[in-house]
Amino acid sequence: MTLHLLKLCVGAESIADLEARIAARLHLQDVAKLPREHVHTTRMVPKRSDELLDGGSLFWVIKGQLCARQRLVAIRPFTDAQGIGRCDLVLEPVVVPVLPRPFRAFQGWRYLDAESCPPDLDGDLAGAAAMPEHLRHALRELCLL
Repeated sequence: MTLHLLKLCVGAESIADLEARIAARLHLQDVAKLPREHVHTTRMVPKRSDELLDGGSLFWVIKGQLCARQRLVAIRPFTDAQGIGRCDLVLEPVVVPVLPRPFRAFQGWRYLDAESCPPDLDGDLAGAAAMPEHLRHALRELCLL
């Protein structure tokens, strides 16, 4: 059974901002001739890794809205230089907009089951994906999206 993670995207102002940060990080890796992968480091290691890697994604909450996701590729626990256990979440660098919905702030990450995930903005919602992000949020607040 597929499971997902939910995390705050601290510092990002929008999906476009998140995409720009990913592009900048990948560019630095290219310049340094390092392997090209998008990694998000977190302190806790998910205990349900098998379910997460069975098609799971990391869903991002940006500015109080659950609004995007990235597919999980790998989960790599490690110990940093200070001896603290950490975890690299390796993500597909493609950010997929999802139907936005309000979400309160929380610390760390949360599991999100498949039934609770918002749909991607594709298929019947493809027109919404082309809209500016602030317009999608406004339409969602008015229950028109």
